[in-house]
Amino acid sequence: MMMAVDHVRNKASSLGSMFSSMLSAWHDPAARTRNADLIAVLVAVLLPWSTSGVSIGVVLWLAAVATVLEWRPFMRSLQRPICALPIALVALAALGTLWSDASWQARWHAIGPAAKLLVLPFLFYHFERSARGMWVFVAFLVSCILLMGMSWIVAFDPSLSMKRPEEPGGHGIFVKNYIAQSQEFVLCAVVLAFPIVTLLRDRKIPQALLLTAVAAGFMLNMAFVVVSRTALVTMPVMLAVFAMTHLKWRTNLLLLVTAVMLGALAWTLSPQLQATTDTFARDYRAYKETNRPTSIGLRLEFWEKSLRFFTEAPVIGHGTGSTRGLFEAAATGPAGLAQGQVIGNPHNQTLNVAVQWGTVGIVILYAMWLSHFSLFRGEGLAAWIGLMVVLQNMFSSLFNSHLFDFHEGWMYVLGVGVAGGMVLRARSGPAQCSGTVQP
Repeated sequence: MMMAVDHVRNKASSLGSMFSSMLSAWHDPAARTRNADLIAVLVAVLLPWSTSGVSIGVVLWLAAVATVLEWRPFMRSLQRPICALPIALVALAALGTLWSDASWQARWHAIGPAAKLLVLPFLFYHFERSARGMWVFVAFLVSCILLMGMSWIVAFDPSLSMKRPEEPGGHGIFVKNYIAQSQEFVLCAVVLAFPIVTLLRDRKIPQALLLTAVAAGFMLNMAFVVVSRTALVTMPVMLAVFAMTHLKWRTNLLLLVTAVMLGALAWTLSPQLQATTDTFARDYRAYKETNRPTSIGLRLEFWEKSLRFFTEAPVIGHGTGSTRGLFEAAATGPAGLAQGQVIGNPHNQTLNVAVQWGTVGIVILYAMWLSHFSLFRGEGLAAWIGLMVVLQNMFSSLFNSHLFDFHEGWMYVLGVGVAGGMVLRARSGPAQCSGTVQP
């Protein structure tokens, strides 16, 4: 009985201390900053699992950041290209509603996918002043490890999945879809290469082996459970960048031979990997010979029509939300064939922008990507994380509109924003402590 009473008292004491800590945030700027950091950590944890949770978390985070924001330094920070260019792209999307022929509902709805870019300046500003940026990335990694575990479990027992096993690409998927899961696993596996090599150079073998096991888990899951074709294309590019920037040429040659051998072995042993790679040629033949709406065939069809739409309005495009109407007008033949398919997303980020906002949009898009890419030219784990996030988004956007897609778009915003703030903090040094912002 006494033990139960003591337990209740301890619980009440811990809840009281938590409540008082939250109340102290109203008067303590450091506590308010910590609360904003913890909400960002929560968003990173939720990102692999939930869409509504991420949306709610971002709103809460913006509200928390508003309590610690110094508006004059923040407004000065918006002059930097890394902040100004995302704002310019969203502003163009808003202005594009003025010359679009789509319904106003479609025009306003089309602004939404780009609007998430407005969070980037707040992330840059906050994590330039907070020392807890790495907490966000560790939280995302841990969340992805848990998701990987669930992927293995539902691969053996599909009844535990929240998706129907008969859905295309539903094997080994607990939540969301196999494209989003592959993006997460590829990013985690490649990013871990940097700390693994660093730990090996420092002769911290146990820690390096632990991270190697985690990275291998992601790779094995993609080889034997499920992987997207986009991941198969982007991962070699990301690994090549790592090899060229952090390893010697002899090591690169050895790793190349090892990677080819392991890749061939994995392909031989994995029916799932064989099926994924075989679909490249099979889908293309089916599209060319029978006009079937296969994944590759539809992309070719969408890209061809999108290029035609772009040439019709090459400067400022057809306006925000116009894409679906253009595809409806260009559809020919039965809806069951590739040429009769209608879509509001051409599955290519450049064409998505080009159709709606023309050359002006393309210039802003690539200027933004390049400004973020150049931000991460340097040493350190934060720079490496940011570089891989930008590189993955740029290359995967050749086959999808990943900057505007919900999951992959938030991976970009959160990854670039937090890593960018950490890099700016490292560069600004003592100056950031005084609240000034470096140009």
